[in-house]
Amino acid sequence: MLAACVASSALAVPAFAGTFDNGLPAPWRCTGMCGTLGADGVVGLAPGGGSAYGWISTYNSTSEVSLPGAGGVEGANNGSILRSVSFMAGANAALDFRFNYVTTDGAGYADYAWARLLDADDKQVALLFTARTSEDGNAIPGFDMPPSEATLTPFPVAVAPGQTMWSPLGPDSDECYDTGCGATGWVRGQYAIANAGKYRLEFGVTNWDDRDFDSGLTLDAITVGGAPLPIPEPGQYAMLLAGLAMLGTLKHLAR
Repeated sequence: MLAACVASSALAVPAFAGTFDNGLPAPWRCTGMCGTLGADGVVGLAPGGGSAYGWISTYNSTSEVSLPGAGGVEGANNGSILRSVSFMAGANAALDFRFNYVTTDGAGYADYAWARLLDADDKQVALLFTARTSEDGNAIPGFDMPPSEATLTPFPVAVAPGQTMWSPLGPDSDECYDTGCGATGWVRGQYAIANAGKYRLEFGVTNWDDRDFDSGLTLDAITVGGAPLPIPEPGQYAMLLAGLAMLGTLKHLAR
């Protein structure tokens, strides 16, 4: 009985499940509208991800956010930003993630999304990708946006026209304004973090010049150096190892 309890305790320590399987991790910071969701509308689960993905949307957001150095010219835009828990990375650590950009807006009012790698002071280390549709059907690299620094697969990314049925877009779900609306499908991003240090990830989406017709971004399957985020704290590793060690001792005494 005691051995069973120890085993149960050890297994209860957070494992390397999908980042968003249990909702937004508490240390992650949301500005605007963020959440988690399973397969919904045109957005299925991410390859290599868990049973739910994270999402951000411009719908119902009153937050004025934009990518530094980009955005509309007629005033502030509304949108959302999700920043990850800080994490340690070694030199040349491999960052790997998946995202899907879904937008009901197009033509001259196309919205945009992005992801950045930030340092411990929240200063930009790398602009991982930008997404904004153009009339030729491409969404990435973002039309009239700064270039992406991550390696993206596929690349360039064409938007699947009309693929906008997705709950986080609210009443705009399954709607479309002119050429360019749709979804990219899941795209893989890879980036080598050059220097060892503490970092965090930022994902953002915003309306362009107006607040009509909404857009969103999904994310999942995020790993750093092969370890999925959120990376357990050292104390959790210690608890797990102590539980396994005790279980081994009890099994030895039971022989």
